[in-house]
Amino acid sequence: MMETIQRTIQFSEPTVGEAEYLAVQRAIQMKSLGGDGKFCRETEKLICEMFNVKHALLTTSCTHALELAMMTLELKPGDEVILPSFTFTSTANVIIRQGAVPVFVDIDPDTFNIDASKIEAAITPNTRVIMPVHYAGQGCDMDAIMDIAKRHNLYVVEDAAQGVGANWNGRALGTIGDIGCFSFHATKNISCGEGGAFLTNNTKLAHKAEIIREKGTNRAAFLRGEVDKYTWVSLGSSFVLTDMLAALLKVQLERTAELIGNRKAIWNTYYSGTAELEAKGLVKRPVFHQNATNNGHIFALLINNGRRDEIMSAMKKRGISCTFHYVPLHSSPFMVDYFNGNVANLPVTDYVSESLLRLPMFAHLSLLDVEYILTQLNEVFN
Repeated sequence: MMETIQRTIQFSEPTVGEAEYLAVQRAIQMKSLGGDGKFCRETEKLICEMFNVKHALLTTSCTHALELAMMTLELKPGDEVILPSFTFTSTANVIIRQGAVPVFVDIDPDTFNIDASKIEAAITPNTRVIMPVHYAGQGCDMDAIMDIAKRHNLYVVEDAAQGVGANWNGRALGTIGDIGCFSFHATKNISCGEGGAFLTNNTKLAHKAEIIREKGTNRAAFLRGEVDKYTWVSLGSSFVLTDMLAALLKVQLERTAELIGNRKAIWNTYYSGTAELEAKGLVKRPVFHQNATNNGHIFALLINNGRRDEIMSAMKKRGISCTFHYVPLHSSPFMVDYFNGNVANLPVTDYVSESLLRLPMFAHLSLLDVEYILTQLNEVFN
């Protein structure tokens, strides 16, 4: 008979403390609640310094940062964007909302990132953008992707929603392509509940983006004192983050080393604690490219022999919230309808989606709980 559940462990929780509470309180006391105020400017400056990027614009989500990127690049109907299918809906939604077409490419079986060796074959005269998604905070092969983009005169937009605090070849994810997009959602390493950022080293793109982000006005230039009044100068939308959340985010960014350090310690414990399961052929542990660093965002195993759902269910019965991840976009009901039933053949994506299991991960998860999770996982397999 299975032992009684000793504790309940959530899959993910935001890690916030007194400093975050005080930051929000200060913003409220200063009546700094709108966007692009003192805390937004301070936080954008901090992002530029931390990630060595020239321009950072806070947004209400990574989805909006990606949408802002597509609008800034002026994608139009018929344009094509190459991306993986193993990603969140936002990555493709922002393409389709512009009337452009998502072109799905299979993923690497080790890193679960877009397989750079398959990108070039997907390029057509209509291709405008390559959109790599840095899964679990591990950088895609950005050397190969940037080389392909340069030779074919394409833009690169990095979906770095999970990439805050990770590098590729010494450069921060989200700062290598033409545009990078961060997420500060409650599940991410650095969080303000809901939020995102648009990053670029291209000043021309930054100026276009700041107008679109502020409802098509030149309000940002007005706030810098560059014009005496602001007005409607272009099409736009409202992607500005409130100052109150920017204040919270600034504190979280200042805690980056601590928060990511904690997550990496958990990740490393999981990794060593699942070595025996891999040796028995029951699971496949994460594989990291030599040029990529680990930010501890996700610890995911591939469960062999089609047992993923069985293992996940057994762990939940023991009070441990393990979960799967993306249902591939190419075979989703919306995409099947969008492409009139012509489903892309992406065997690695399909296998990973059916086999992947994520273990609980958040910065204040105790190592005692991690050891408990590993004990239960090994018992379930045995």
